[in-house]
Amino acid sequence: MQNNYAEFLSDSLQLRQAPVAISFTNTIPEGLGRPEERVAAGCRFWQDAADKTFVTAASDHSLCSIGIHTHNLAPTQASMTDLQDALRVFGDLGYVREEDIAGIPVLKDRPGYVVYGPLEDARVAPDVVMLFVDSRQMLVLSEATQQVEGGNPPAMGRPACAVVPQVMNTGRAAVSLGCCGARAYLDVFSDDVAIFAIPGDKLEAYVQRIKVLSGANAVLAKFHSLRRHQVETGGAPTIRESLAAMA
Repeated sequence: MQNNYAEFLSDSLQLRQAPVAISFTNTIPEGLGRPEERVAAGCRFWQDAADKTFVTAASDHSLCSIGIHTHNLAPTQASMTDLQDALRVFGDLGYVREEDIAGIPVLKDRPGYVVYGPLEDARVAPDVVMLFVDSRQMLVLSEATQQVEGGNPPAMGRPACAVVPQVMNTGRAAVSLGCCGARAYLDVFSDDVAIFAIPGDKLEAYVQRIKVLSGANAVLAKFHSLRRHQVETGGAPTIRESLAAMA
């Protein structure tokens, strides 16, 4: 089923990167290996997970104290020192003030491991499904959120990794515009790309709405393009006349 959802999301939204599944677990799923290379920040796993499935422990996130904090991974003395040093610099820059810290989402429960991989290859039920999208794709997804959840998804800034605990803690979709760190570490995070994160237990509902909304947007885009041409060439068509011209 996850494979069908992944294929549908990629095709209907024309995604540049395959949907990524993120799962939290206290045991290592059989047959999964650890990351082969050291990464500067855990968000890099989001990009690597488009091609392969792997499991990470806190030690694999050790060079990013912010990610360890937001994901509530077991810290070491070194990571706690790094976190305080980072927050001190952020405060000096006015980037993260002391009163801002409490507003950064942190995963409620401490996981033993985090599994990353393509949604189509999900070994365990995903807790979060992550999509890298542009504004056109975001349009369909935001409309789906309005219909699935009865409201608009929050658009978050720094740190990018906080979008994961935000979705986990609230059970609602969220948008991440990234942060300067994630945009430095991820090649896929170009200037026209943001992240849309979906709660795993709402994936089926989202797929159902995206199916309808992506089709509707395709039809309506042709309608509005035709209407623009009609008006720019001197017409003043009614809605019925434009619909008739489409037919």
